[in-house]
Amino acid sequence: MASLAPTTDPSEDPTPAELLAGRHNLKHHAMDGLMLDGVPLARIADVVGTPTWVYSAETLRHRYRTLTAALKDAGLEAQPHYAVKANDHLAILATFAREGAGADVVSEGELRRALKAGIPASHIVYSGVGKSARELRLALHEDIGQINVESAEELAMLSAIAAGMGRIARIALRVNPDVEAGGHEKISTGRATDKFGIAFDAAAALYAHANTLPGIRTVGVATHIGSQILDLAPYRDAYLRIADLVRTIRAQGFRVETVDCGGGLGIPYRGEAAPSPAGLAGAIAGAFHNLDVRIALEPGRWLVGPAGVLLASVVLAKQTPTTRFVVLDAAMNDLVRPAMYDAWHGIVPVAATDAVAATSPCDVVGPVCESGDTFARSRALPALAPGALVALLDAGAYGAVMSSSYNARPRAAEVMVDGETWTVIRARQTHEDLWAHEVVPIP
Repeated sequence: MASLAPTTDPSEDPTPAELLAGRHNLKHHAMDGLMLDGVPLARIADVVGTPTWVYSAETLRHRYRTLTAALKDAGLEAQPHYAVKANDHLAILATFAREGAGADVVSEGELRRALKAGIPASHIVYSGVGKSARELRLALHEDIGQINVESAEELAMLSAIAAGMGRIARIALRVNPDVEAGGHEKISTGRATDKFGIAFDAAAALYAHANTLPGIRTVGVATHIGSQILDLAPYRDAYLRIADLVRTIRAQGFRVETVDCGGGLGIPYRGEAAPSPAGLAGAIAGAFHNLDVRIALEPGRWLVGPAGVLLASVVLAKQTPTTRFVVLDAAMNDLVRPAMYDAWHGIVPVAATDAVAATSPCDVVGPVCESGDTFARSRALPALAPGALVALLDAGAYGAVMSSSYNARPRAAEVMVDGETWTVIRARQTHEDLWAHEVVPIP
């Protein structure tokens, strides 16, 4: 999947045409308007309504194959484990399972989802800073492939649980390389001040200690430096540090079989330059090519982000003395990333006539009673009448999975497109669903 070339002036937003030029799963048809693969998005809106998440199965497959080909071309023995937190729908997981992907999970629910979708337990890695005793027991019971241990305290707890169950936990120590990845403050994970991982200087000693514990089999080390990373330099720095750690551990006489290189590869939401899987594979190979280790990866956003759009309708256009507002029926409870991270998402009209109409700046907002319920400011869009459709791009990752029913708004429907066919993979929540499990005590 080609990356979108940067706009001429980085201070300017890319036009809808520029956005679509870099997203080959999307195109405007002269009659049917914006299409995802072979399906007009207006047709989905007519049947299912809005807001609705729409995903391209072909894009998921294509991006996974692109990633695995890049790893193979770099001479790496590597297994991608899809980061379930990016989008945990069973249809997404099952698509990757059929491609041979493993899963990176961070909760009991994600573990159970991965198994339900057909991902073998042996291909599941359990990450996360706060695994409970219950969750560790489940991971051991299912005999998953690897547990990434985040601390000395977790290691002691896991050893006691595994020994008590008569099981062996295959572990990697998640090491914090103290590398600044350059992403948003709230999605950086590899600095000394972040909650994740074991301090680099303490890792070799803890690895040696792990080898003395009952119920523990050390298989390697892991790292993860953040999310939406747009520069390969932090990866190179982190991997070179981890490679040095592997040598140190081996010099102490211990085996290191695997290195989990984490995820975080960014995508060009706005047309910014973004690294390719081949570039990431090159950074991994440059650090580990002579160490005879198996490589694991935890891709999430890169695989699913560009595969999805959030389809929304215009409720009304509101003009104030200073600003034109376009109010959508989608809101921050659907897609929280702009409110939470100041994230930028492309917004493209669906109708063919709207796509070629003259534009002017507007703020695109939702109906939730929060000023933060804003998708875009000063975005160039045409005059959009009530009922007009727009697509918020690159919404496949950290979209539906982070949505809520705030303001008593039912969660949106979800649809998967595969070629010229499409399927509702989650029906729209009803208002009755919102209180179906609530109990009012009798006075």
